[in-house]
Amino acid sequence: MSRLSHLPPHPLLRPANLYLLLTYAALSAMPFAGIPLGVSPGDPWQLLGAGVFSWIAAWALCKRPAWFHWALLPAFLALPTELYLLTYYGQGISTHHLGIIAETSPSEAMEFLGGKAWLLGAVLLAMLLWFGSTWAVAWRTREFDWNDRSRWLVLAALGLAAAVLAYGQKFGVAQQASTPPPMRAAAAPAQGLPPLPGWAKLPFDTGIVAHSWPFGLAARGIDFYKERVYLAQLNRRSADFRFGAYQDGEDKQDGVGHGPQVVVLVLGESSRFDRWSLNGYARQTNPLLEQEENLVMLKDVITPVSATRLSVPVIISRKPAMQSLKDGFSEKSVLSAFREAGFKTFWISNQVSFGKFDTPVSVFAQEADDVQFLNLGSVSDASSHDAVLLEPLRRAIADPAQKVLVVLHTLGSHWNYGHRYPEEFDRWQPSLQALDKPDYTDTRIEPQINNSYDSAILYTDWFLANVIGILKESSLPASLLYVADHGQTLYDKSCRIAFHGHNTQYEFHIPAFVWYSSAYRERFPDKVEQLLRHRKARLSTENMFHTLLDMADIRYPGEQLERSFVNAALERHKRYVDSYGWTDYDDATMRGDCREVIARGKPLRRN
Repeated sequence: MSRLSHLPPHPLLRPANLYLLLTYAALSAMPFAGIPLGVSPGDPWQLLGAGVFSWIAAWALCKRPAWFHWALLPAFLALPTELYLLTYYGQGISTHHLGIIAETSPSEAMEFLGGKAWLLGAVLLAMLLWFGSTWAVAWRTREFDWNDRSRWLVLAALGLAAAVLAYGQKFGVAQQASTPPPMRAAAAPAQGLPPLPGWAKLPFDTGIVAHSWPFGLAARGIDFYKERVYLAQLNRRSADFRFGAYQDGEDKQDGVGHGPQVVVLVLGESSRFDRWSLNGYARQTNPLLEQEENLVMLKDVITPVSATRLSVPVIISRKPAMQSLKDGFSEKSVLSAFREAGFKTFWISNQVSFGKFDTPVSVFAQEADDVQFLNLGSVSDASSHDAVLLEPLRRAIADPAQKVLVVLHTLGSHWNYGHRYPEEFDRWQPSLQALDKPDYTDTRIEPQINNSYDSAILYTDWFLANVIGILKESSLPASLLYVADHGQTLYDKSCRIAFHGHNTQYEFHIPAFVWYSSAYRERFPDKVEQLLRHRKARLSTENMFHTLLDMADIRYPGEQLERSFVNAALERHKRYVDSYGWTDYDDATMRGDCREVIARGKPLRRN
């Protein structure tokens, strides 16, 4: 018999060591897990290189796996979430998803999970057991210790790379000699040190490390922490920002201008364009709004992102669509512009507040003169129905200021749909009101989901009709702009997904309308004429900031009247949506019954 048959197995191939290596390989392969689902990982070679680089750096710094294995605990716990997001949403964990988790209350999370909360607990327990068993192997084995001199050479190379990176970030990087003169680096900074030579720049994009696994999760966590700090400081940072806004024709000396006026912005929640009977839906979900004479439906409005925390800032500020995935924005919102023009501003919300400056929406809300968060519960049974906003609206309109902007942030059609309306609006049966802790991923309750969703739209119709009724009672020149933050996918035909965040047309195409009083039409006949002219224009939520100010005849330096659909200067602009990257909505195809928005070419990369 051969002597080789008597040799002991290589230490790395021992079952325990092999188990540890395969675990590390499985964690490292997560960026490529979406490939079977049709989700591109970006540049696979760069991702692979970033992953290998991270492993070498961790091993060199810690010498043995036992000392860095604890740093992998977040990756073990995040792995089920990563797979879930890739399967149902076509994207992995991002700082945006970390923000959603941070801004979701426990009761809201339990309602979202429904009957599958136990499954989440079981999966997390399994991940902890997996982590514990691999840590035990890492602690006992010494075959993976990095003891030779090559470790010191690697540490020296890492130190040099870190120094080069820090120098380049501090003093900039010079362009290569072939770069045309206008593109070359500027003069050396005041410290007298020159920029980093172009040839010395690191040969890879350091941002790719954040997209690798498992150590890239730490970079995403750091980015999230920086965004939290940025949001907390944003109010102070933008304290000196001014639009220079004023009402056109106003006498700045004695304040004489247009006189009394009311502008109302209603932010809808999870409302879908084609479930409004005003937009052709077979069920009569808008019986009251259909009777309003001065109501103009906007037929082609899209939101760039299907998440409240990202879409609302685009509506109420000049934040560009392709910056919507970033939490902060250096400018103030439409609230501050109206205040500069002499309006008293109100933010009245039926959404849950998580603090003054810890969400992208609450940062802007605090700009108002009067801020009211009326939902003291959650989005569950304890929440208020949107009718709670009506009496505060009545008081705001009666304010002695006479010139008033009111923002009403509704719960609209937020899941659980059966909780969004009182029993008398439960028109279509069977409904979610008969179910305890329904699970929106359970396709067996598709009829209940769709029936309750339509009843929630019916209640929104009642609420908005009452808002208009209050504006009519005031007899003041009044205008109202309603726009939803995003829509919903609802198991359409053969489509087996629901909720939002799925890159479908049902979530990007949103309902929006303008209502105006007779007194407003008398004062601004030209604006009403342009509104009627542009009711079918291709619009996005990027148009709303500019239109709101134009509706009130508020001017400011740098204004973009070409974005106002109550102005003759309106121009069409490219409408990008976050669908597997930034996709041109008007040059995309709609795939399958889910109506996924798919770019004809390669989507622009997310920042």
